[in-house]
Amino acid sequence: MRILVVEDELILADAIAEWLRRESFAVDVTYDGDAALERLGVNEYDVVLLDRDLPGTHGDDVCAWILDSSAAPPRILMLTAAAGVRDRVGGLGLGADDYLTKPFAFAELSARVHALMRRARPAAPPVLERSGIRLDPSRREVHRDGRPVALANKEFAVLTELMRADGAVVSAERLLEKAWDEHVDPFTNVVRVTMMKLRRKLGDPPIVETVAGAGYRLP
Repeated sequence: MRILVVEDELILADAIAEWLRRESFAVDVTYDGDAALERLGVNEYDVVLLDRDLPGTHGDDVCAWILDSSAAPPRILMLTAAAGVRDRVGGLGLGADDYLTKPFAFAELSARVHALMRRARPAAPPVLERSGIRLDPSRREVHRDGRPVALANKEFAVLTELMRADGAVVSAERLLEKAWDEHVDPFTNVVRVTMMKLRRKLGDPPIVETVAGAGYRLP
């Protein structure tokens, strides 16, 4: 699942991104509103963490653009130092899904991001289950037939996308888009390597199917 962090405080933006990457999210970062609009124009995101007071295009205008540009826009979590009730009401009135005032605990930020993921379009259940696999995104836990499975961040992200597909084929390109950030080489074999490691950790009998010329799926 892919997140865009739009925050003009560089240290804070990079710290948020690092925290979320540890939780297996793919994260892109921009530091002003103009760059945010460029990213949003070419990439698909599940959640946007949007500072309201941005240089360039104001955060309010970025929020309006997101909501006007797609029939199924990403969820928006506004970040701001303005903590007054009027400010919070104003942010939510613009169409943001949630509002978090600075300073905040990263653990709370994570909880709010996971809550927004559960309200994604279409809504994702809090725990994903399929073919004997049980995946809890918020606790970052995976079990197969009751056996705990320890996964690296990218393996967890890839499995999450396969589980969310609900039996549909997921292309390697889609996995690159959702599990890696914009700096990944589109010609890399990282998806194939990650899939090999994931299959090995999930154990026998093999559960992830390769659909020739199309991608991967969970039956």
